[in-house]
Amino acid sequence: MSDDFSSAHFVTWFRSVAPYVNLFRGKTFLIAFGGKAIAGPLARTLAYDVNLLAALGVRLILVHGARPQIEELLRQKGLESVYHGNYRVTDASALDCAIDAVGSIYVRIEALLSQGLADTPMANSTIRVVGGNFVTARPLGVVDGVDLQYSGQVRKVDSEGIRAQLGLGNIVLLSCLGSSPTGEIFNLAVEEVAEAVATSLPVDKLIFLTDSRGATDIDGALLDELTVDAAERLVSLGDWLSSDLKRYLPCAVRVGRAGVGRVHMIGYDEDGTLLRELFTRDGVGTVISRESLEILRDARPDDIGGLVALIEPLEEEGSLVRRSRELLEREISRFSVVEHDRVIVACAALYPYGAEEAELACVAVHPHYRRWGYGALLMKRIEAKARASGVKRLFVLTTVTSQWFRERGFIVRQVDQLPAEKRLVYNLQRRSKVLIKYL
Repeated sequence: MSDDFSSAHFVTWFRSVAPYVNLFRGKTFLIAFGGKAIAGPLARTLAYDVNLLAALGVRLILVHGARPQIEELLRQKGLESVYHGNYRVTDASALDCAIDAVGSIYVRIEALLSQGLADTPMANSTIRVVGGNFVTARPLGVVDGVDLQYSGQVRKVDSEGIRAQLGLGNIVLLSCLGSSPTGEIFNLAVEEVAEAVATSLPVDKLIFLTDSRGATDIDGALLDELTVDAAERLVSLGDWLSSDLKRYLPCAVRVGRAGVGRVHMIGYDEDGTLLRELFTRDGVGTVISRESLEILRDARPDDIGGLVALIEPLEEEGSLVRRSRELLEREISRFSVVEHDRVIVACAALYPYGAEEAELACVAVHPHYRRWGYGALLMKRIEAKARASGVKRLFVLTTVTSQWFRERGFIVRQVDQLPAEKRLVYNLQRRSKVLIKYL
């Protein structure tokens, strides 16, 4: 790879993440992970990525579990792990192990986020990590006749205290332990702590690091996007899901219904998944939202910037006729767009000619989304709008995509079959093909 190509690629990539940097600055993200993630070989690079998010102005809460560390301490003491359903039966000995495990993990995370060697991504960083008694707990009690002893659930979250620390630029680090008003300590499920904190603040994103790359279908294919309703159906049907997903997905459903905009499920066993999920269009895991991330709608004046960013590259390569920003502003009501996760990824416009003819124009789909069928989706919308307006004949001019339109019912015709007004402005140099579809 040449230096020139490497430089150009770097510049293009760096510019592509700018919209996400602008979008995320000042937002609150909660990242939750079990003890396996921090015990794995990628804990150090995860700390690098957390540091980068903090440097970009993201307000961060970290919530960690300690299940494998507790298991190991119990084994060392010759004690058995006892579970009832998803909960550990935490007796006094198991609680001692939990306290020791959580303490060691806290110190390790604090150390990882304190790195600052000159040859690391954390050089010159000044991250402050703050813990505290932000989570009040209560006992689970007796469930199905089984006394869970020191296993508990969240009673209250000191959201005001957490906000105050975030406002000072500190990373808030929470564990799977909580204290009660009587001074007792209870062992909590990490996903339940994350859920309680996420909904009490609330946060803008809840991110679970899991033992799976994300939610999958029965054949193992990644489900990169789920609505809350779809995630709930998956919970009831997904016997094939990993152990982490089975515990985290129900929390994601409740969190989504409580108003948290996005819940992400990404794997912890591949380097850089956190950054790739947040700063690339397609991501690498599963994102769960209350409504679909895909919105098909009429364009609005505040979409002009997104439209320019979408069609400008196609204009430069000659696939689309150039349109000035002023022209787009005047004609914005003629456009329909597909918005994916608040980014305009496809557009098309309808221009009437007389009472029964109209032009389908400026059909553009971002290269990363062409396999998603957005072009066909927009064309159906334009055709429906045309029919509703009494249009009988829809035409399109294209230089490079005539085959795509032919596959969708358009027929190649001659220039003299265009409306007279359109023939007068036909560009003989472009020699666009004329295709017509009768509605």
